[in-house]
Parts: sequence; structure tokens; C-alpha cells
Amino acid sequence: MPRRWFFVLGGLGLLVAAVWWFTRAAPAGPGETIDFAPVPSPVFQKAQSPRTYDFPADHGPHLGFQTEWWYYTGNLATADGRHFGYQLTFFRRGLKPGEVQRTQSMASNDIYFAHFAISDVQAGTHAFDERFSRSADGLAGAAGDPYHVWLEDWSVDSLNAIGSDVHLQASARGQAIDLTLTADTLVVENGDRGLSAKGEQPGNASYYLSIPRLATKGTIRVGGGTIDVSGLSWFDHEWSTSALGLHDVGWDWFSLQLSDGRDLMFYQIRRQDGSISPVSSGTLTRPDGSYVSLDHQQVTVTVESRWTSPESGADYPARWRIQVPSQGIDLEVKPWLADQEMRVSIIYWEGAVHFQGTSEGQPVDGDGYVELTGYKGSLQGKF
Repeated sequence: MPRRWFFVLGGLGLLVAAVWWFTRAAPAGPGETIDFAPVPSPVFQKAQSPRTYDFPADHGPHLGFQTEWWYYTGNLATADGRHFGYQLTFFRRGLKPGEVQRTQSMASNDIYFAHFAISDVQAGTHAFDERFSRSADGLAGAAGDPYHVWLEDWSVDSLNAIGSDVHLQASARGQAIDLTLTADTLVVENGDRGLSAKGEQPGNASYYLSIPRLATKGTIRVGGGTIDVSGLSWFDHEWSTSALGLHDVGWDWFSLQLSDGRDLMFYQIRRQDGSISPVSSGTLTRPDGSYVSLDHQQVTVTVESRWTSPESGADYPARWRIQVPSQGIDLEVKPWLADQEMRVSIIYWEGAVHFQGTSEGQPVDGDGYVELTGYKGSLQGKF
């Protein structure tokens, strides 16, 4: 999906002054010198054509590409129906392609950062946190075999050989998750065999994989207590060396898990004039794991109400009608909480949603997640 590839870049603005330190190593020790010669401009790979995938290796990092993220979101509930949404996401930003030639323990070619949030519907709260680190000295990193992503004590750990089942852990500001996710579907290759266009220019694309339905159980800690929960999660993994198109300002991303067993992902990239980029697209996954790609002409997203953040002043869509006539889908989507704004290095809205409607002529409902970017100022030119 197209959304996360830009967040990393906003966080980098906080770290520009430290780039030399991250990439060149610690101060010289006895008998050592520091080379102050200019570092050649890095040349990262671009997503140019479809490829084949190998798991668990392709759940791990792709260091030839500049930007990568691992995204877990989900809707969970207690036995008596108390509802929560959660987000645990990890981002990698390459400063140079490839493995670092490590001569010092703190040398690094990559910066990692992560976002963690819990929406507590009963309490009416959305608590969030953000962390940064370098991929050095064990502080942060990712691996493919076995699959593992971490930033300090926030982590994703594989529970099976192919890396589809995982254990998530994170804690901050008095809240925590400890969750086991078991894949109900195989990996989905979004776009053209995983090649997902983000712009009309050659190479302005990503490799985008999803596991849209993972049975989830474990605990959430909020308000001083630890609560047993269960529900469904969604996993996205994407890597690219890309950017928004010249006239684009942000995007809206939807991941919806229907009660009939189908799962819908759709992203629309918004332009300065309010139109939708023709590269916007999505995927519908069936209960048997098969899936079909959807282009921007097959999906209609109608905004039915809006919400203005009292903290940032950003004006967001707050209720949608989503129609996919070719698949018999017509849904009314609304947030579980109005304020699920992430006020981190780039301000965006990401939150749990609920929907009702029809699917192939039958009543359907379900939960999902929505991400909205570029509403607190355009993202154009920030990466």
C-alpha cells in the first residue's frame, strides 16, 4: 500500500544533523583516523518489474531499497465486548544501500523508527508513541530467517518457519500489547504480482505484500489493568525507492475485513486539485485465499462527514461510503473513535473503523483500519 513509504522521510527531518554520525561511525580511537571525504551519492534500487518471493527471507529487510515498513493493525475485543484498536508499525530508511561495512559498533546504513497506538473505545482515548533508533549495536533492525523486526523492546518475532505467524510486543506510557497472530490467509501480492504503482513515472512503485487476516489473541494493558482480548489483525510489508507524484498531496488507505470472509484493501492518492490519481488501486481477497486486483475506476469512495482535530486543526474525512459494484460491495464506514490522530513526526490519522452494508446482496459488517495523510499540509516536497 502506498502510505507508509513517506512517513520515514518526515522523521528524517529530525535527524539530518546526525546523518554523518549515523553513517560514518563514532569518534576515532587510538591509531584511527576519520575520513572526511564526501560520501558518494547513494544509488538505491527501484521497483521496476514483478518478481518472485521467497519466505521467510522476503519478510525481512531489502537493503538495496531506500524505504521499507512492516505494518500491523487490528481490532480486538474482550469476552464482554469491550473494543480496542491497535497499531504497531516499524519503518526503515536507508542512508546508503546494502549492509554497513561495520568497523565501529555504532556505524549504520539505516535509521529505524516505529509507531505504537491503542484506541480504547470504552474510555474514548487514543494513546500513541513514537521511537527512533539506528540499526546498530542491537538497538533496532530486521531479519528474514527467522523473521524478526525490533526497535528496543518493541518487536515482531516469527512463530513458524515461513514467518506468517508472529508474536507482537510493545509498551509505552502505561499501555502495552502482548499478542499472538496466526495467519488465516496466504500472502497477497498487491498490484501486478506485488509490483504496486505509486506514480506514472517509471520506477515510481513499490513491492507490496499483505496478509489481510490474522486471528489474534493475547493481552492489552490500559488504565493500569491487563485485559484478555481476541480479534483480527492485518499485516502489510512494503519496500521501495519512490515518492509522491508532482501533483499529489497525500493518500487515503482502507483495510476492511468483511464478515463473509472477504477482505478489501484500497488506496487512493489525492492530487492538489482534489482529484484522485489514476494509479490508485486495491485488492479483494476471497476466503479461499485467491484475490483480484481493483483499479481506481472500480472503487468509489464517497466522503459523508468530516472531523476537525482540536489539536492540529487538520480537517479529515470521518465517514465514508465505499462501493465496488463489480464485487457486489456497498459499505458505510465510520471510525470507532473520531480522534485517532497520530501527532508524531508527521501528523496523520490512523484508526480503527467499523462498517455495515451489503456484499453480493447479503448483509455484511466488520471492522478495519483507515489511514489519512496530507491533511495537515501537503506531503509534496517533504521527501
